[in-house]
Formats: sequence, C-alpha cells, structure tokens
Amino acid sequence: MHADELVALLKARRSVRRFRADVPSDELIEQLEEVARHVAPESEAPFRSYGEYFVRFEAAPVVIVPICRAQRVLSHLTDEGLPERSRELILAMERDSALVATSLALENLLLTAHALGLGASAMTGPLVARDGLVEILDVPTGWDLVAIVPVGWPDEEPRPTDRKDASKTMRWIR
Repeated sequence: MHADELVALLKARRSVRRFRADVPSDELIEQLEEVARHVAPESEAPFRSYGEYFVRFEAAPVVIVPICRAQRVLSHLTDEGLPERSRELILAMERDSALVATSLALENLLLTAHALGLGASAMTGPLVARDGLVEILDVPTGWDLVAIVPVGWPDEEPRPTDRKDASKTMRWIR
C-alpha cells in the first residue's frame, strides 16, 4: 500500500453503529483479530471463550472486546526504598504502555474492518458498566477492558465528522 492509499483509507474510515442483520463470516472476524493482535498461546482459550458473548452488544452481529494488562517491566525490580512518586510513575508507565499498545492494535482492527467493507466503532461509553462487563465476559484478573467494538455489515453511511485543523491540536517544540 502506498502512502496516499493509506491516507485515503484513514480519511474514509467512519464509526458505524447501525448494522444489517446478516453476520460477517468467521473468516473475516478472524482476519480482524489477526491484524489487531496476536493472542499468546496461554491466553487463547480465555480469548476464544469470549466469543459467545460478542453478540450481546446492541444490534451488532459481532462485538469484539479488546482487553489489556499492564506489563511488569520495572515495578518488580524495585524495593521499598524507591520514593512513592517514582513507584507511581512506573506503575502508570506500565499501565499506559499496555493501553497504548492495545489502542494501536484496535486502530489496525478498525482500518482492516473498513478495508473489508465492514462497519465498526470503538466505543468507550459502555465501559461505565465495566464491572458488569468484566463479570459477564469472565475477564481474567489483572486484565482490563479497553473498548467495546461492534462489527458488522454497515446499515448506514455516516457522513465525515468535522476535524479540527492540525495547528489547533498540536504544538511544535523546536
């Protein structure tokens, strides 16, 4: 894919929240999962077990629920002599690194869904019911929900959203 094709794909992708009743094939959903994230062998069984719950989200025929957990890269190497603020910063870095990595995988999933003609939307609003969702989905201890992603054949064609000018959302430091 050339850069101009990628830019066109990024500009064309929309969040779809209304879906037709027909369900995308398992092969298409597996393709989305494959590009979003490689599931470690020890996590595959719990990951696959969530499948029966994917159809419980509104009218979407499929719902994917990305989860993440902080990777202990430094926190297990510290002792009680480390200042509390330093410990907090390390824990935040570990948590945020997992969230960023999962969010990047989620964007891959959304772009691939769009390229395949599927509609999808990363929704965080439903996470206000996080405790209930964690219980329903039997999310393993130590893992957290990142978003709820309904996927299906679009039954709408959302119009482009207004975008802020880049000069208003970034600052150059030279």
